[in-house]
Amino acid sequence: MKHAAHRAPARKGARIGRLVSPPSSSTQQDGMDADDALVAKLNEVAPPTRRSIRLAAKAEARRAHLVTGSALTVLVGAAASSLTFSQNRNDAVSPMASSTGSYLATPAGSLDSTVYGSTTVSRSETRQSLPTESQTNEGSWQLGDSDLDASQMSKSLAENPVVANLMDENRDAIPEGFNPNHATGERGNAYEFSQCTWWAYVRRHQLGLPVGSYLGNGMNWANSARALGYWVDNTPRNVGDVIVFQPGQEGSDMTYGHVAIVEKINPDGSIVTSECGAVMNGKTYSRTLTNVHALQYIHY
Repeated sequence: MKHAAHRAPARKGARIGRLVSPPSSSTQQDGMDADDALVAKLNEVAPPTRRSIRLAAKAEARRAHLVTGSALTVLVGAAASSLTFSQNRNDAVSPMASSTGSYLATPAGSLDSTVYGSTTVSRSETRQSLPTESQTNEGSWQLGDSDLDASQMSKSLAENPVVANLMDENRDAIPEGFNPNHATGERGNAYEFSQCTWWAYVRRHQLGLPVGSYLGNGMNWANSARALGYWVDNTPRNVGDVIVFQPGQEGSDMTYGHVAIVEKINPDGSIVTSECGAVMNGKTYSRTLTNVHALQYIHY
């Protein structure tokens, strides 16, 4: 006898949980379950329901999202590695750029139209040639037009600025090889008060000129100064020159000689002096001398 009541009509999407079989003579145990393998097989061929389709679509979307995210992560990492490598490579190569010229690459759209005459935006790069720098030490320099008066500039190497200025005035007469930075022999005023040598030392200091402290008696000053390197001759040249008189010259002492200071050189070549002596008690006097070339003069 066929059990038609157990043939349930097939519904689309229905899942079979259990296959119920009527009792028969070959099956003596009540409630025996259908073969699980058969149930699984039937479920595989059963038509899908709308709900199962939606769930399957959502599951597929999640899988696609995960795959896309993983691929994007890998791509970003690769791009960052490539950029770092490129930057390091550029840093390593840049010192080897040509020394005769270089080029600057800039996006065309970022260039200032006031400089390059265009506002066109482009994805390409525009190369702008930079000025070539000179790599040699050859060249020349000229003063050209200037307000500087070269004639007023000191050419002397003298450390004493007063001496430097005087050397510029006397440059045509300075002896060859003269050293303006010679030893001065100065150790302070060691001469007796009111003597002619005392005043010569004081006045030279007032004028900013060097003078020795132990040049001896008046008649010895020329030779002593010459030995230290001073310029000594028979021509008065500057205010402040020391005039050296030998004993008896121009009324000087017959034993010790005399010294004085040139205060002025007149147009006719005569000179005006300043002098002192033991009887003057520190006061000075002046006179005009005309026989100037018979005397000796210590310049600097």
